[in-house]
Parts: sequence; C-alpha cells; structure tokens
Amino acid sequence: MFDSGGSSGVLRDEFGVLPPGDARRCLVALSEGEKEATLRNLFNFRFNNKESSLHGHNFGNLLLTALTHIKTNEAEAIKEAGELLNIEGKVLPVSLNKAQLCAELEDGTIIEGETNIDIPAHNGELKIKKVFLRPRAFVFEETAKAIREADMIVIAPGDLYTSIIPNLLVEGVPEAIKANKGITVYVLNLMTKWGETHGFKASDFSRTALSYMGVLSFDYIIYNTKSFPTQLVDAYFVEKKHPIIIDEKLKKYGRKLIAKDVYDDASILRHDSDKLGAIVAGL
Repeated sequence: MFDSGGSSGVLRDEFGVLPPGDARRCLVALSEGEKEATLRNLFNFRFNNKESSLHGHNFGNLLLTALTHIKTNEAEAIKEAGELLNIEGKVLPVSLNKAQLCAELEDGTIIEGETNIDIPAHNGELKIKKVFLRPRAFVFEETAKAIREADMIVIAPGDLYTSIIPNLLVEGVPEAIKANKGITVYVLNLMTKWGETHGFKASDFSRTALSYMGVLSFDYIIYNTKSFPTQLVDAYFVEKKHPIIIDEKLKKYGRKLIAKDVYDDASILRHDSDKLGAIVAGL
C-alpha cells in the first residue's frame, strides 16, 4: 500500500487515496465465476491513448479509486470490488495509513518514494542499508488477525525492498507473524535486481527478509533448480539482473530447503504458478 509509481502514484497524488494497483492485481488473481475472463480483462484494461488524460491508467485502478470515495476507505472499496469479481478468498490492505517508502543507502543518501527506489536514478551499485516508512504506518486490524490465524504464511517472490519488505515495516505485522502458530514459506526470487539486490546471493535475500520479520528462520524455503535459456540470461544481463546463486549459507535460514523446477519456460524469467502452487499446497 506504499506504491508511488505509474497509475497508482498519479491517483495517489490527485485523489489522496492509497495506491490501488497491487490490490487490483490480487483481486484479479482470485476472481472466479462464469464472467471471470471478461472481468479480468476489464480490471486489467489500460488506457494507451497518449493524447488522453487517462493515458497509463488501469480501469481497475480507477474503479477502486471511485469505490474508495463511495465507501469512505480503501478496505471497504477492496471488499466491494472483491464481491464484483466474485473472488475466492480475501484481499486485505496491510495498512490504511498513508506513508512513503524510504531507503537509506550505504553512503548515507536517503531516497524517498517507492518508485525512486524501484527505478534508481542513483548509482545502483550502492547497497541499501535499510528501508523505512515515513510517517509510521500501523497494521489494519483485520489483516493482523488473518496473519495471526493463518495455517501458512507465504512470503512470495517479488522485489525485496519495494514489494516484500514494505509490508513488514508496518507496525504490528512482525508481531502478528511471530504470534502465528502455522508454517512460514519463503519463495526465493529467480533474479537479482539492479539498485536493490545487486550482488545478492540466496542467503542474502532470506537473511534480509527475516531481519524485518523479526524471526530467525523460515520453516520452508523454495528455490528453483532449472537452468534458464542463455539468450534470456543475456537479455537480463543488459538490465544488470542476474540469476540468483544458491549458496551454502541458505541452510541457516530455512528449516527445510525445497529445491525444485519452478520456472515457467516463458519468454521472460518468472515462476510457473502451477508448479509453485502444487508445492505450496502440498505443504
């Protein structure tokens, strides 16, 4: 809920709402029913006319913004959109507080705004010393309850400092995770990212996530074993992104390591949702 780029950033600035983009993606992923395909396409539809004031906006983002004003807050707007999409499950905002993600680099520079960390204008070789929220944000109580009572908490693959850790910076989230009696699963990324995890090995990803969670280890860490096509690796190399090296220290951060082929054999390097889902469900 601290995104600041693209359509979400514009709507956040112009209407004072929390960024709707990630909530929209979750809603679409969980949509069910006979009209699933139509609703997915509608919620994901992006206006691409460069001459239009709507250029770059997703219809789903606009709908969630309108619903926020109708329902008075983002949590109710997300709930209403979930009913429209007939979703299986719940989508909950981590917080209803408006805050900016900030990063302190190893040279002391402070970068403010998720998009400025995600797409660095600074030297991407500089390591991130820490990230924090300004001002403080507090967990949405229904979300804290869901975390405490969950059978399984899955830390999904995503940009470590701009997608995953921001949720863990919300006050009350680490406490809810520590109070949980279920199992924790960490799905390791496939690639490093310039400006965030440049030079990181598998253990660096795990150790960093755990440090913000306030726990010592995951119950399970899932990582990919399948090799990637050379031409794809070369294409990512141009963007200064590299396949993550699985190092011996990873064992320190997971009670059990699950090494499997979870690669999607696509034209981009991403996880295969069916392979990954089967592994997670099996736990």
